[in-house]
Amino acid sequence: MSEQRIVVGLAGASGTVYGTRLTEILVNTGWDVHLLVSQSTWKVMQAEAGIDGASPSTPLTKWLNVTEEQARDQIFTYNVRDIAAPMASGTFKSRGMIVMPCSMKTVAAIAHGYSDNLLTRCADCFLKEKRPLVVVPRETPLSLIHLRNLTTLAEAGAHVIPAMPGFYHNPETIDDLVDFMVMKVLEALGISFDHNMTWKGPRHTQSDHSSA
Repeated sequence: MSEQRIVVGLAGASGTVYGTRLTEILVNTGWDVHLLVSQSTWKVMQAEAGIDGASPSTPLTKWLNVTEEQARDQIFTYNVRDIAAPMASGTFKSRGMIVMPCSMKTVAAIAHGYSDNLLTRCADCFLKEKRPLVVVPRETPLSLIHLRNLTTLAEAGAHVIPAMPGFYHNPETIDDLVDFMVMKVLEALGISFDHNMTWKGPRHTQSDHSSA
């Protein structure tokens, strides 16, 4: 059970599409997702995804590209204020936790052990139990305070993977850029999915070879 479940947190920053796409890919590759969505994320989702009135009561199929069966059987949602939920304890086992995207407020809270909601408490548990935690900050520019908090997380054992997609896979759509970041995050946890975003070396033309 623990090897087939993973905790996903969406924590208030711009780029909610990263977290929704991550969830969709995990579900479609057979994972159970325990989903934590911060209160501010719903407001960002309204602005970025055009979901009017997005809230914890919004059906999953309205903001995730999943079937009703997948939403019922593979995605488990929690009230972010409910610190009595299972993952508030270090005894909750899963493959890892990913906070994607992660606001600087949440970065600061996790870095300093300020477990003021279920999401930050869960992240705190993963750190203290020395289990995989991936944090995907989405902010620019970064202040010295941001950098120090991210350094603290890295020193505590978290994987810090900023939302900085590459371009060597020749992306044609925004979805291609989003999938690149999802790939990087999943690879940090040893999880793979079908994609075509691997670096294959520089392209050579006939003129390149003829000048050799």
